[in-house]
Amino acid sequence: MLLRQMKYFAAVVDCGSFTEAAEQCYISQSAISQQIQALERELGVPLIIRKNRRFSLTQAGEYFYNHCKGIIDDAEDLCRETIRIGKEGGVELRLGYLRCYSGQELHQAVAEFSRLYPEVSIDIVNGTHEELYDLLRFGGVDLILSDQRRAFSEDYVNFQLVRCGCYAEISSRRPLSQHKKVQIEELKNIPCILISSREQQNVEQEYYRNTLGFESNFLFADNLEEGRLMVVSNRGFMPVESIGTLPPAGASIKRLPIYRGKNQLTRNYCLFWSLEQDNEYIEKFAELLNGLINKEQST
Repeated sequence: MLLRQMKYFAAVVDCGSFTEAAEQCYISQSAISQQIQALERELGVPLIIRKNRRFSLTQAGEYFYNHCKGIIDDAEDLCRETIRIGKEGGVELRLGYLRCYSGQELHQAVAEFSRLYPEVSIDIVNGTHEELYDLLRFGGVDLILSDQRRAFSEDYVNFQLVRCGCYAEISSRRPLSQHKKVQIEELKNIPCILISSREQQNVEQEYYRNTLGFESNFLFADNLEEGRLMVVSNRGFMPVESIGTLPPAGASIKRLPIYRGKNQLTRNYCLFWSLEQDNEYIEKFAELLNGLINKEQST
């Protein structure tokens, strides 16, 4: 049982609406419904009785709701206290970044930051957009490098790095690879390869389909290397963004800009951190990475 599923269930009950709960949790309505159904399957009992657009709780659902709220609070307190204890006696910068990120400037920024501030220990994790968002919300990281998928929150510093173009990495064996650019509609019959953890596959798929407009069937890889091997074997195309310097695509892969009509599809990439975060090194790292990325963009 995932703690996230318990949070989704509690949010639905608190809001009295799947739609409002989905907005509050920053996921789609279908995704939150799927997660609650998965929770019910694991428990082996129904928690919610659905009637058209309304719902009520079963007796088991009432019991589960009343007790899971305390468990959620205890788990969040446990995480915060564990992090506080772990940070005592040392200076640390905890950075999260998208597992689909491939720009070289992040590596350069970490190396340069370590040279300038050797007293700071850097702890780095990667994840999907939603995994990173949860880590930031609950104190698991100090800052994240991620794409913008929702309106900026006043509770966070929203440090905009770059508005970058979207590309399709595609096997050179496909006729489409001979083009200089590709319209998003031309990709609909080619499977789209996304980098995602198993738990976040539905969320990533919904975002790429409903927000960005990819109409393909979706395949998933755990990391960039696996995704590029799938491209080389001609299983599909992989969307990437030009955040700074991308590594060479290689002879077997062509990288084509993705267009919607006359304009290239673009994404906004940012660093995010909490306004309550008092780690003085966050801004120094943000400025360093921003300088490296924008130096590359201007050349």
